[in-house]
Amino acid sequence: MFLLKDIKFKNILDIENLEINENVVTVVKGESGSGKSTMLKLLNNIISPDSGVVMYNGVDVNNINPITLRREVIMQSQFPTIFPGNVRENLNIIFTICGEEGLGDEKLLKAMEIVNLKNDLNDDAQNLSGGEKTRLSIARLFLVSPEVFLLDEPGASLDSKTEEILMNNVIAEIKKRNKTLIFISHSENPEIISDEIITLKDGRVLSHERQ
Repeated sequence: MFLLKDIKFKNILDIENLEINENVVTVVKGESGSGKSTMLKLLNNIISPDSGVVMYNGVDVNNINPITLRREVIMQSQFPTIFPGNVRENLNIIFTICGEEGLGDEKLLKAMEIVNLKNDLNDDAQNLSGGEKTRLSIARLFLVSPEVFLLDEPGASLDSKTEEILMNNVIAEIKKRNKTLIFISHSENPEIISDEIITLKDGRVLSHERQ
């Protein structure tokens, strides 16, 4: 699905060759500053490498319409954007921005169920806790249903039990839909729930293991 070849980005990344497979769950590990978030941003062309090429399904990401690419390969940052308005409006925001009709409440509630978010659709999204905002943002991704989910430390603002429930639910749904998940984790044992493990160190690929 993805091929990173001869990638250099500032003094952050130096990746000679890395392939990331489709329809699997891949966790990216490494110490703070190892280049994990930067690597994820390369995958949907939020940033471009100084040299080298990032391929998505055999095509250079620079040759793919950015809007098309980012609807197929969606990234949630560690600090997701929450828009003014209620939970319902936030879940439908991508459709609203694109001039499309929003989804009905039944579909919105099903997406919230996946991430174990129990708020009312009329609740003010700005008043949610950090963990609730994270889950709201992930629920929004499921409504768009991209081919690839890029999640940057989705459990960072959650307690360990809530994170476990969230990731188990998210992974089960992604596997059910036959999609691809690439996520960064701060957990001690993320390999328990992943198919492949990429470990970065000082911007280089230290290892790429398949479970």
